[in-house]
Amino acid sequence: MGCRQTKETSCVQESKEFDPITDNGVTDIVSVDPRLPLNARQTFKLKQSWKGIKRKIAETGVEMFVRLFKSNADLMAIFEKFTNIQSEDELRQNEYLEQHATLVMNTLDDAITKIDDYDYVKGHLHMTGATHQRFDVFRPENFWKIREPFIEAVKITLGDRYTEYMSNVYEITIDFILKALEDGFLDNNNPVEQKIIVTDHSKEQPEVTKIEHCCVRESDVKDIEQAKT
Repeated sequence: MGCRQTKETSCVQESKEFDPITDNGVTDIVSVDPRLPLNARQTFKLKQSWKGIKRKIAETGVEMFVRLFKSNADLMAIFEKFTNIQSEDELRQNEYLEQHATLVMNTLDDAITKIDDYDYVKGHLHMTGATHQRFDVFRPENFWKIREPFIEAVKITLGDRYTEYMSNVYEITIDFILKALEDGFLDNNNPVEQKIIVTDHSKEQPEVTKIEHCCVRESDVKDIEQAKT
């Protein structure tokens, strides 16, 4: 109603931009920090969409890592618990992978659910990236290897809800997250604990350093270590 035929095109355009989030169509985000690469509408849509991922966060994380290892088989060698896995089915059923994938997804969840709080998210990701300096085997480019597996896993979980619009939003978001992680890793001013080097003596070959958990929060790593003792 109220739309004349001569204005049909503009009305169609307007209806596509209108989000009936509340009775009056006003979202709970008025504006976002200009340093954030997402605008207010993208931020709101991301947080709404992410709820679908959060309901299946473990499954999405496992899918992400399975795809990561399929495209970067060499990365499996640096994870102590994955060296003896021979097949994709075995990898998908591995309890340790599910645990690790969930920890990584929880870090992403923390960033995305608070994405409109730029200072918190940037600082948190910067610190998380810096903790990876502890791992002698880790390289900053490893962060970026998770980009496509993350996008594909999100796409699978969301199904038809993964529209072209949301594809663009998720790509912008993961780029922002990975850049913050990389910046933290490369920041030599960050105080870090002694490097963790786990050496594989099971084979007669040059020493290979391995890590147990990457892309996770420091508190999560400590919780895991305490659980082992």
